[in-house]
Formats: sequence, structure tokens, C-alpha cells
Amino acid sequence: MGVGVSSWRLARAVARTGQLGVVSGVALDALLARRLQKGDDGGHVRRALAQFPIPALAQAVLDRYFVSGGLPDNRPMRPVPKLGLRPQCHAQQLTVVANFVEVFLAKEGHDGLVGINYLEKIQTATPAAVYGAMLAGVDYVLMGAGLPTEIPRLLDALAVHQPARLSVTVHGALPSEDHHVTLNPQEVLGETVGPLRRPRLLAIVSSATLAVYLARDATTCPDGFVLEGPVAGGHSARPRGRLALDDDGEPVYGPRDRIDLPKVAALGLPFWLAGGQSSPEQLVAARATGAEGIQVGTAFALCRESGLDDGLKQRLLREAAEEALVVRNDVRASPTGFPFKVVSLPGTIADERIYADRPRLCDLGYLRTPFRRTNGTVGYRCPAEPVDEYVRKGGTVDDTVSSRCLCNGLLATVGLGQRRSDGYLEPPLVTLGQDLSVLTHLTRQSKDYAAADVVGYLLSHSAQGSDY
Repeated sequence: MGVGVSSWRLARAVARTGQLGVVSGVALDALLARRLQKGDDGGHVRRALAQFPIPALAQAVLDRYFVSGGLPDNRPMRPVPKLGLRPQCHAQQLTVVANFVEVFLAKEGHDGLVGINYLEKIQTATPAAVYGAMLAGVDYVLMGAGLPTEIPRLLDALAVHQPARLSVTVHGALPSEDHHVTLNPQEVLGETVGPLRRPRLLAIVSSATLAVYLARDATTCPDGFVLEGPVAGGHSARPRGRLALDDDGEPVYGPRDRIDLPKVAALGLPFWLAGGQSSPEQLVAARATGAEGIQVGTAFALCRESGLDDGLKQRLLREAAEEALVVRNDVRASPTGFPFKVVSLPGTIADERIYADRPRLCDLGYLRTPFRRTNGTVGYRCPAEPVDEYVRKGGTVDDTVSSRCLCNGLLATVGLGQRRSDGYLEPPLVTLGQDLSVLTHLTRQSKDYAAADVVGYLLSHSAQGSDY
């Protein structure tokens, strides 16, 4: 769902129904800092910070970012430090604290299960982010957009507060070079807290081949899989084979892109189906294949408890009720180079006029790519940054064409867009899945439906189980 849409409120609401509620773990440091600078309406962030096991760290975050009453609308928000191969200690501390806060709030007041979803591509943030979630007792870690081969070992180390390291992919690195990011829990916290419970790992994959590859070795084997089809929201895997585009410029998926479910089932690990799994009939069919259940995103993205900006949510609900929503699988929108689902909504960065008017910059940097400079040091580049800067760093002009700044756009989608010093306000960018049939059903029932309504609808044809 992008950044902050699957927020603690939504995850908590889903978990209270007996299903697994999942928060998005992307850019939580920026979300935390901006919520505090907006005044922390309701005091929820401060309530969670009061429960952080190291009060001094929580207080340092408050002192740095909290603005009583909130910043004026015409003031830029204070930035957060970018993470890299050698992150500053306070940057890792902010990431740890932010992930703790989101999971703590999601788990507050019930005994249901809560997971957190990360992108494997954002490797420099992963150790600190996972550790913060574990400090709050997260039950599941879900990870896609890459193969989480080192995550089982990372979880093992962090559960006992041992120093951990994670390999980082650096474009152009020589075979003899080793690039990684490290986290020493005792150095970050300043002291050691009690043992942590190791969460279960669900790897999000798009083929049986990848599932078999991960399951082949105990050191890389997850605790289960989410099998994601190409219509799911956010990023998609590229089609297998040569890339072909249809008349609308979207990638064409064929028989090779269908997931061999019996092959995955034969591994003996639990799995869930994702992408276009949005009806009671599909839940029943998924279980008939051996799946534990389904993962649902789009229906929850527009529910009452989602983090989506209220104004945007109402526009999307109106269009959904009129069956006028259009979601494109854009092969150029994401700086990652992977297809990305974009809602065609006027006034957002999907609008070509809005995109052309936006000054190009990369000041958040979650999706930037580490690359090897000619002198052997590591630099960072993003196709959404100014074209001349990207080319100077060794990128090609073609990569920059139509590349959107997802980081700023997705933060704006949850009402936390940055106001620039010249007055420019970052426009939003909305992502949803391409199967919108569930929205047609739900909006016929109510234009203000809750997460519990989605769960009730999905379970209406089957006995309650572990779908989420």
C-alpha cells in the first residue's frame, strides 16, 4: 500500500478481528518525525514513546522533532538523516524508535497478531527497522522486492541483541568487494534489554522457483510465503522473458508468470495468495489449493482506518462507486525499474502536468541505488533526481524519463507531504491493486466502510481462518 496507508490504526483494526494485521515498514523514520512536527494529534506517538525501553532515546527523538500545536502550514518540516552503508548512530536510533512506535500502537489493546512489511531493496534501513519492530514484539516480518536470504540469520542475531550485518547490493561492485550495513544493538541503545521473541518471516515471492530456492537451505528458509501475482498494488515483478507492452504501455504477463501452486505446497511451508484475491470465493479457492488464506490490500486501503489522506480517500471512494477508477501498471514510474501500480488521479504526480511542474530532487533517498565510483568508494543515485546529477553519477538519461519520486509522493498521500521553502507542496501519488471488484461491492454497502466490514465480507463463505 505504499507508505503509511497500512498504518498502526489499520493493522490494529484487522488484528482485532482475529486476522493478521500488517503495518507498512517503509519510511517509518520520516513518518514518525513528520507526525511529531504536525503536533501528534491525539498524543498517540508520545504515548508509544513513553513505553520505549530506553527513555533517553525516546526523549531525544521528542526533543528533536516534536512541535507542540504543529508547525504552521507554510513551514517546511525538518528532514530526517538518510541511511547509507555507514549510517550515523542517531539515524539508526530514529529508525529503531520509529519502528517500535508503529508496532507498539498496532499491538496496543488486544492480543491479536501484528506483522510488518519491508522492501528487501531498502537494505540499509533493514537491520535497525527490524530491531525496532522486534523491541515492540512484532509477530511476523514480511519482506518482498528481492530475496530475503539473509533475514533468517538477522532475526536470530537480533533476538539475542547480537551485532548483526546485512549485505548491501552495490551496482558495479567488484567480485572481491564486500558491502554491508551493520547494527550493534548495545551501541544503538546504550544498554542491553531482555531477550526478544523472534518473529516469523514470510517471504513475498512471485514464482515457485524463488520459493524453492529460499527453502533449499535452513539458513535462507523463511517460515512461509506470500505468493504475489502481478495485479497486486505497489511494485510488481517484471514479466518473465522479453518485456512486451500492450496498447496502453503496460507489461504483458503470460503463462510463465503463473505461480505453480502445487510446487510451493510440496515444500510443506504455509503460504498465502496475494494480488487479485479479494472475494469470499477466491478465499475458498485459495484454501482449496493448500493456502492458509489470502493477503488483501486494496480493499483495506480505502477503509475507515487506513492512513490515506481523507480528501484523497473520499475522491477514490466516489470513483470506485462509479466504477471510474483507473490503475495503470507503469513500467517507468518507479526509480527501482520495476513496474509500479499508479492510480490515474488528477492533481497527483500521476498527472503528466503535475509531474512536469515538480522540481526534480531526491531528498529522502529510500529508493536510491548504491553504486561503485571509479575510485572504489560508494555513491548513491536515483532516476528521479535532477537528470544532470543522475547522468554525472553514471546513470543514463533514458532511466530518468517519467521516473516519479515515490518517496515524497507516497508520504504526501497520507497527508505528510513536504512544504518546500519556496512554498511548493509535494503532490501525492496513489497506488492500488488493479483488481477493483471488491471496491464495487463494498462501496455499494457503504461509502464509509471499516476494516471489520472487509474481513466480514471475505469470510462470509467460509469458516474463519488465517486469511489477512
